[in-house]
Amino acid sequence: MAQMDVLFRIMVEKEASDLHICTGQVPMLRLHGDIVSIEDMGVVSASDAESVLSEIMPEKNKQEFADCNDTDFAYALEGQGRFRANIFMDRKGWGGVFRLIPSEILTCEQLGLPKAMINLCFLPKGLVLVTGPTGSGKSTTLCALVDHINKNRNDHILTIEDPIEFVHENINCLVNQREVGTHTNGFGPALRAALREDPDIILVGEMRDLETTAIAIETAETGHLVFGTLHTTTAASTVNRIIDQFPADRQEQIKTMLASSLKGVIAQNLLKKKGGGRLAAQEILIITRAISSMIRDGKTQQIESAMQVGGKYGMRLLNDVLQEMVKAGKVEPEEAFSKAAEKGEFLKKLQEIGMAGNLVAEM
Repeated sequence: MAQMDVLFRIMVEKEASDLHICTGQVPMLRLHGDIVSIEDMGVVSASDAESVLSEIMPEKNKQEFADCNDTDFAYALEGQGRFRANIFMDRKGWGGVFRLIPSEILTCEQLGLPKAMINLCFLPKGLVLVTGPTGSGKSTTLCALVDHINKNRNDHILTIEDPIEFVHENINCLVNQREVGTHTNGFGPALRAALREDPDIILVGEMRDLETTAIAIETAETGHLVFGTLHTTTAASTVNRIIDQFPADRQEQIKTMLASSLKGVIAQNLLKKKGGGRLAAQEILIITRAISSMIRDGKTQQIESAMQVGGKYGMRLLNDVLQEMVKAGKVEPEEAFSKAAEKGEFLKKLQEIGMAGNLVAEM
């Protein structure tokens, strides 16, 4: 058994989301959003950090680490789950961060995903984006959507990930999962190859560059259902981010392509739940004919107003979702305020329900 396995078991037992190993520091966990030390653990020395981290590193990652001073890979521990690993070098020495990927896939029902989100699983084609900051649960949400497709459609699902996180077995669909660096050189090459691999649904783990974004949009236009992720915080800003990625002379063309291919945007945040645990707040944009026209005409500033009156399509603004959570007693007002898109507007919403508390004085 690897020395790290002991820490991984503690991590799973305490239901932590992340484990941090840093030279000169006690091992630490991210527990319900907070960084806490693991009790009764000593400080990790430079030699110990190198020893325990290199022990679980695949050979190809050892070479990458030697060349670049950081590397990503996935590590599986039977009976506990999989762990997304990043090993890096900083001023003190070796360090590592590990994200727990549960062995059990949470369903859409268990996550309480709204019907409007689940309906996106049955689109014949188009681009669906799940966005949010790092650690906001995008992977878990996407996994639940892919699992729902796997159970309710008879299609070919192809995922391109860095690294592979959740493992999907064939249920009603044929599922192929490719890992960047292991099975392909990058997201762009894998997406190009995907068009020759007869997929119906493609999951792009991260649309991190212009090439990947462009191919993803083109793939969605050619009759495939494409799921992707970005690190934007709101649905409207996601549309602008995609357009702004492209050179000025290509932006009109991209607006037209995006107007026809984009079908939905889910902007997600994780909040600390009262009593412990985490809770996802999702802003949902469903692309209607009117919003498609706004994107084509470059009037993206009108999208938020359209979302305010788009409740019948399942659209929800983040601030409204946060207000509902506070009113239902699920999260503290201060926690919701910290995640709000427009702070001043959200403060008024809290005042409307008499739950602004000390926030007025702080403002």
